[in-house]
Amino acid sequence: MRDRLSISLPVKLIGRVADLAERKRLSRSAIVEAALDSFLSPDSADMQEAAFTRRLDRLSRQAARVERDLRISTETLGLFIRFWLTITPPIAPEDHATAQVKGRERFEGFVDTLGKRIQKGQSFLDEIPDDISPPAAGEQDDQ
Repeated sequence: MRDRLSISLPVKLIGRVADLAERKRLSRSAIVEAALDSFLSPDSADMQEAAFTRRLDRLSRQAARVERDLRISTETLGLFIRFWLTITPPIAPEDHATAQVKGRERFEGFVDTLGKRIQKGQSFLDEIPDDISPPAAGEQDDQ
């Protein structure tokens, strides 16, 4: 279905439309219709803006996840250090060499276990439910 629309355009613009219609062997109405359709369609800038918005949303979610994981990791490390310092008795000077050897053995075991978990794709953070997040900075309670 078609409807008639009468418009007034500058003479120069009508001349340009007529020239293009002649070169393309189309009617002036077809040229104006194509131009209006192009003008009213979402252009590449709108499409790019929508794509950027989707990407920014995804990056925002990823950044929030990284922040959550970092807070959990930091809190975990802090609690471990506090616990370790609380329960570890001082070592007598004559036992330092033995303790250093045992410490190296334990560290190597830790590194081996860590490497195996990483190779398997296992992560301590995966064991924490997604709906649990640490409190915001300044809201942490001291134990």
